[in-house]
Parts: sequence; structure tokens; C-alpha cells
Amino acid sequence: MKKNLVLTGMMGVGKSTLGKILSERLNMKFIDVDKLIEEKESMLINDIFDIKGEKYFREIEKKITLKSMYTSNNIVALGGGAFLNKAIRNLALKNCICFWLDLDLNVLLKRLTKSNKRPLLKKDDLENNIKKIYDKRKLVYKLAHFKINCKKLSKTLISKKISDIYETQGN
Repeated sequence: MKKNLVLTGMMGVGKSTLGKILSERLNMKFIDVDKLIEEKESMLINDIFDIKGEKYFREIEKKITLKSMYTSNNIVALGGGAFLNKAIRNLALKNCICFWLDLDLNVLLKRLTKSNKRPLLKKDDLENNIKKIYDKRKLVYKLAHFKINCKKLSKTLISKKISDIYETQGN
């Protein structure tokens, strides 16, 4: 059985998009944790944050993420903050192969400016807010087994790079 391949990184970096590509490339099931949360709760993540709060969201995220990592042969796209959770991170690092998808903050800012689906970014100073979140999270993201710098790389090249590394890890 193949170990799960876990994608972590900032919101908007492309975890879901790359997860779908990788699942076809590696013939593995794709699990988008954010989508599973929305399905289970029958509401968008923004609405979960607004109605039930971030603490509730993080508890649901933890349960669903841990459950998705107890099976094998999956590509798991984590939510942007999931890897910060110690239980999620420890299980991922122990039983999966983890990739931090990193992207230049200016590119990330352009992508996130267009999005209204990011509950942590509903603030006036988007650029400063993204930088603060990134500066805090990168200290944890860097614990992933591999860092993929996505700047100036196409989705095809990024997915090839990840799948090449993944396949050489004994899977």
C-alpha cells in the first residue's frame, strides 16, 4: 500500500488544483479536506467561521483530516491552517509524505485578492494580513518532508516534481 501524499501550504497556493492533477498522475484517490468539511457541515467554510466560529471549524477540520489520513493511497490537500495542528502534523509526518507548496507572496496576494472564500482574510489590509499569516505558518510548514517552490513553475511541472519525489520514496 502506498503512503498518503499530503499537500500543505498557504490558502490559494494550489493544493486542491495540484491534488487533482497528482491523483490522476499517480492513480490515487484525491481528498480535499476543505470540501469534505463543507459537505459534512452543509455550508461553506466562510459560513462555518461566521456562524459557528473558528474554534468549531478547527475541531471539525482535525477530525476529518485525521480520519482521511488513516487510510492509504490518497492525495490529501490540507486546509491552509491544518498543518499547524500538532495532532494532524504529527500523523502526517509519521505516516505520510508531506509537501509544502510555497509561493511568492506577491503571486499569492494576486490570487487571494480575487477570492472571497477565505475567512481569515476578511480584513482591510489584505497584503499585511497575508504576510502575517505566512510569517507565522512558514515556521510550521517548513517541517514538511519536502518544500516545493512553485514560483514560475507550471502546474504540470510542479506535479511532475512532486510525483517524481514521491515515487522515489519507496512507494
